[in-house]
Amino acid sequence: MIDYSNLNDNELYMLVCEQHEDAKEILLNKYKYIINLIVKKYMVRAKMVGMEYNDLYQEALLGFSDALVNFNEYKSSLATFVSICVERRLQKVVKINSSCKNKIMLDALSLEYKYVDLESELKDLISDKGKNDPLNNITSEETINTLTKNIRMKLSDNEYEVYELLINGFTYSDIAKILNKSYKSIDGTIQRIKGKVKQILNEPS
Repeated sequence: MIDYSNLNDNELYMLVCEQHEDAKEILLNKYKYIINLIVKKYMVRAKMVGMEYNDLYQEALLGFSDALVNFNEYKSSLATFVSICVERRLQKVVKINSSCKNKIMLDALSLEYKYVDLESELKDLISDKGKNDPLNNITSEETINTLTKNIRMKLSDNEYEVYELLINGFTYSDIAKILNKSYKSIDGTIQRIKGKVKQILNEPS
């Protein structure tokens, strides 16, 4: 008989990999607050494309399952990975369920939550909207990939975890809830991230 009470996330995850349903249920209950947070975030958009709460929640559960399948390839905490997987799943399903008359609204959604276009995400993160924005000079995919690697190297594990959530569309308050930290702590971390990213952008190539 396994005593689950003293196991951490990584230990529970290993049991999930060994098909222990009880371990999966424990992790699901532990991170239901993340699922509820993201489902609530998408409810208005989902209703506009004819989706009900239960539909959205079931998709969020599939996102949670996706996270457990792929977590062994990830470097941050399970909470962060679950958050990103559920977010992306709901974004995708809302877009798929769109009708022609909702196309304009969903195009705006895709621009607001764009994962592959790192330049746009970074611009939202650090730009002061000024004419001298160094990101205006980033044009090639190679340059963006190099920038991404440099950011990963410069940020601490904790900072990179916050950074990933930030560029995936989570607010300061969301990040604080997901990582179980105070708003003030997250704000301080984000200010350090901004300073480091700006420093990278200002370094001579």
